Amino acid sequence: MRLKILGCSGGIGGALRTTSMLLDENILIDAGTGVGDLSLDELTKIDHVFVTHSHLDHVTSIPFIVDSVGYMRDKPLTIHATQATQEILKQHLFNWKIWPDFSEIPSLRKPYMRYENISVGMPVELDERRITPLPANHVVPAVGFHLDSGKSSLVFTGDTTSNDAFWKIVNKIENLHYLIIETAFCNREKELAITSKHLCASMLSESLNKLEHKPKVYITHLNPGEADIIMNEVKEYAKKFNPSRLMNNQVFDL
Repeated sequence: MRLKILGCSGGIGGALRTTSMLLDENILIDAGTGVGDLSLDELTKIDHVFVTHSHLDHVTSIPFIVDSVGYMRDKPLTIHATQATQEILKQHLFNWKIWPDFSEIPSLRKPYMRYENISVGMPVELDERRITPLPANHVVPAVGFHLDSGKSSLVFTGDTTSNDAFWKIVNKIENLHYLIIETAFCNREKELAITSKHLCASMLSESLNKLEHKPKVYITHLNPGEADIIMNEVKEYAKKFNPSRLMNNQVFDL
């Protein structure tokens, strides 16, 4: 398994891209603006999108993928999401007002897109790749993901604030090599982090102290314009975990 980071920022501007990760050639973990850097040929190979939650910075490219290459494919794009997230996407995105409902195009019998339900703790097996939804604590229904090749694992928190249920599960993953965890705000915006159910540096440190393993830790979803400030605080508050900033085009072999 190889995971390539297509986007890992909390916003856009210049080289910044929002959350999206390409697993091998045919699976996306979220579909933010980073997906737009893929070629048409690369887009046709994507068979699955695993969605952490319904916020626009994580799903914005799904409508464009289907619209751009749906007719080039011989099977529908599968959107793996919780039932709650599916309902939000159906009501507020693929609703014929914001975007056409591609689960009905070109026909109900042969659509360009289909939904597949996922649930926390229930693994999805795809060609010896195991993807398991993890609990997240955000302002909308949300999950993180555990990617397991059998040899090693990577955990992505998705957007979340403090969440004891998440750490109880992660601490049972014996082959955990990498942890990608969000920190959207600097400490002076802690109240905003709490309200929006994200993390700031001090909250990150409190969360990581619940981690019983020693994976390589990468920080994602930094607020544009404050990335350096956030990372300086992260390195001060969570220095014993030696966290690094997640970067576009970074590759993880599992």
